[in-house]
Amino acid sequence: MEELQEEVLHIRRVSRKTVGGNRASFSVLVGVGDRKGTFGLGLAKAPEVPIAIRKATAQARKHLIKANLRGTTIPYDIDFKFKAVRILLKPAPPGTGLKAGSVVRQILSLAGVKDISAKLYGSSNRLNLSKALFMVFQQLKKHA
Repeated sequence: MEELQEEVLHIRRVSRKTVGGNRASFSVLVGVGDRKGTFGLGLAKAPEVPIAIRKATAQARKHLIKANLRGTTIPYDIDFKFKAVRILLKPAPPGTGLKAGSVVRQILSLAGVKDISAKLYGSSNRLNLSKALFMVFQQLKKHA
């Protein structure tokens, strides 16, 4: 496999009520990409952060997808809705850069998209934004 770069997108502490008190663990969202159109996403939970990162990275490497890119941008406008998140992605001319916010910028960077304009509507939940963008990449793969 080509050299994949990994990036921790989000870490959150979650706790569960038990008879003896609270049991805390960590949920980690990791993105993996080669910056040439291939991208994967992994989510894992463990009692300690390093273990959760390792598990999420392994999951992201298992679920890699190759997106259909046109140069350094996407081939067409995309308006995608997932749960309470709506993402609007527009291709941009070379030299524009990544005009995107939140976790979307990190994911697009890992995927190798260098020129794009993005707007996020609705929820700012990082997990839902990541899943929505992953579905967008699957849609780009189908229309190759």
